[in-house]
Amino acid sequence: MTPADLSLTVLHAVRRAVDEGVLRVEVPPRVKVERPRPGGVGDYASSVALGLARPAGRDARDVAAILRERLREAPGIRAVDITGPGFLNFTLDDGDEGRVLREIERTGLAYGHSTDLAGTRVRFRASAEPRAALLVEAYARLLRAQGADAAISEEEEGEGERITALPAPYQPDTLGTDAARWALLRPAAHDRALPGAPLLVQHERNPLFRVRYAHSRARALVRNAAQLGFTPEYGAMDTDEAPPLLALLGDHPAVLLVAARHRAPDRVARHLEAVADALLAYQHTVLPLGDEKPSVAHRSRLALAEAAGTVLAGGLSLLGISAPDQI
Repeated sequence: MTPADLSLTVLHAVRRAVDEGVLRVEVPPRVKVERPRPGGVGDYASSVALGLARPAGRDARDVAAILRERLREAPGIRAVDITGPGFLNFTLDDGDEGRVLREIERTGLAYGHSTDLAGTRVRFRASAEPRAALLVEAYARLLRAQGADAAISEEEEGEGERITALPAPYQPDTLGTDAARWALLRPAAHDRALPGAPLLVQHERNPLFRVRYAHSRARALVRNAAQLGFTPEYGAMDTDEAPPLLALLGDHPAVLLVAARHRAPDRVARHLEAVADALLAYQHTVLPLGDEKPSVAHRSRLALAEAAGTVLAGGLSLLGISAPDQI
């Protein structure tokens, strides 16, 4: 179960409680789920009961108990616990992360795209300033990926919002398309653009290189596995093998949605850096070593690596940056 799936499941539980007359509140448009804070348990947590308590005129733990009863039998959820003043904590079914990998396999580069912003109409004014122009383009791409109707006018004085940003102290076109986009989109719009020269060096200190290199390593692992006679297995896997990478892939849809809502391509870039670093730390476990024969574990690890490469390529494409298969 992905964070987006869990969020929707909890929202359905709220709506069910309201329809049954147990809770008398307005159903929120969405429910936020996140990793448990200190004192929490399980895989994910939500503060939805705390937000509904006051309008419902009830204690937050009572509201949480009402929702827990409607979530106990939800597919993909093994346990629901209440902690602190009324946080709902969710433990997902063992092996359920395999659903994340299968969803990535099914949707490919569109993993994390949704219709959550369907019905939202946004218009931006074109800009002659290079960084503002790139930001407008990235905003529109992120919004469209979440179902919004986003467009850019052809005239600077046309319909829509005017976007401003702190300009780069150099001409972006001197860096090439990929480095220029990363330099201007990786920081928030109100922050300074990244120095351009370090992004042209193929070194681990260069975050753009790490992200693109991690993608190329994922593709290389698939090619190497084929030479050894095995392919990815997108089934259940031992989630103890790579929890950081699995969690990051599961969080990807939520990251894209937040980035679209807040017009923050920098959040996507930071997430891609985290995925890349987790994959590079994990890659040495994927292929058999020495005389070791390919096993079910190797096939599931390969699926995880391939899925990470897909997420990296999809995220880079939303930023307008290429993802080469070989570096």
